[in-house]
Amino acid sequence: MTNTRRVSRVAELIKREVSQMILFDIKDDRVGAGMVSVTAVDVAGDLQHTKIFVSIYGSDEVRATTMEGLKSVTGYVRSELGKRVRLRRTPTVIFVEDTSFDRATSVLSLINQLSLKRGESEDLEPLDGEEPLTQSSTAESQPTI
Repeated sequence: MTNTRRVSRVAELIKREVSQMILFDIKDDRVGAGMVSVTAVDVAGDLQHTKIFVSIYGSDEVRATTMEGLKSVTGYVRSELGKRVRLRRTPTVIFVEDTSFDRATSVLSLINQLSLKRGESEDLEPLDGEEPLTQSSTAESQPTI
């Protein structure tokens, strides 16, 4: 049975240390090509494997170059983690590009396009037989405390 509190503490420590390594220690120019931030770290329950999710700001070419650079410094990152984080065994490191911010941006842009098409009126149009929502009808439906 794994201790989830310990696993989450180790994940936070690895996240902090890898962020510091990316900012100050990694000398590979490919890693510095795009703005890189560590968004999350997923550590296995046995602390043997870790996935480091990184968000890279830039064009597709910059992202690909930065991911190549990160994959090439995986050995260095693992050895530095072994020195900085005192564990019985140093976990293997896998860098994964986090694209959740891109998906969120595209969803927000779709929502904005839909709202522009609707005309941004005060009263919202009803959906399939519902009564229209107005400011007075929403105020009436809220309970008073």
